[in-house]
Amino acid sequence: MKNVVLLTVLLIFGLTFFAGCATMTGETAGEKIDDSSITTQANAIIVKDPDAQYLKIDVDTRQGDVVLAGFVNSKETEARIMGKIREIRGVKSVKSLLKVEEKK
Repeated sequence: MKNVVLLTVLLIFGLTFFAGCATMTGETAGEKIDDSSITTQANAIIVKDPDAQYLKIDVDTRQGDVVLAGFVNSKETEARIMGKIREIRGVKSVKSLLKVEEKK
């Protein structure tokens, strides 16, 4: 009987704990992993791009919405990167806060 009570208490505690985790951030564990995966894939796209690999571009992903901030060398580079990031599975939108870096 003690084992049943202990198991029930642990089960209730576990469910409460995991439910609380989802409500604190507004994301479930799966959504967090998906956002991290999207960010990693977006960073890989930037590093592989011959015109952007040495530029400072920050990628922030929240619930599938990607925001890019930093600098690019041209509007064409910006458009190409945004287009490739839109193709990543799970991406809902891509917003650019990128600025074109002036050539000296």
